[in-house]
Amino acid sequence: MLKKIFMFTVPLLAFVAGAFGGAMLKPDSPETAPPAHETGHDDMPSAGQNGSADHGATSHGDGHDKDEGHGKSGKGDAAWFTFSSQFFVPLAREGDSDGMMILTLSLETSAAELEEIARQEHRLRDVLLRQLLIVANMGGFDGNFTTEGRLRGLRKTLLEAVQVSVGSKVSGVLIEDIARQSN
Repeated sequence: MLKKIFMFTVPLLAFVAGAFGGAMLKPDSPETAPPAHETGHDDMPSAGQNGSADHGATSHGDGHDKDEGHGKSGKGDAAWFTFSSQFFVPLAREGDSDGMMILTLSLETSAAELEEIARQEHRLRDVLLRQLLIVANMGGFDGNFTTEGRLRGLRKTLLEAVQVSVGSKVSGVLIEDIARQSN
């Protein structure tokens, strides 16, 4: 009988203790927190709403002109098509499997062309996988494959392959994830 009581009370006590501990560790809500001027800590920067410090220099803006067209493809706002699954590229050396490259890719296009790109997903996957296999067979994933120069070359190669397939509807290839799994 005592075992049955312990079987129910121990988990109940653990739950109550966990809830109490969580309530004690929870930060104060903004209504109950003391004002910042009483604690000496400000949550907001003191030099204005944008957080920039007053260092006596004139403002040069954020470095981007409003009419440059960054992120635009000409027909509207930029949009990105992410493939529904990752690309798995086998790495083979001298007839033996040396590992696997795993990549998550997205294509940069315009919002107007996004639906058309989505309809051609299977053809684009085939084109990209074919090009990734060529890169792998040429040793493109050997050594330090994550240097900027190698990734830039990979993006350029993949973009050229995609543009041969769908034309200039795609303006960029984004490598979201890249990993090598060795045997």
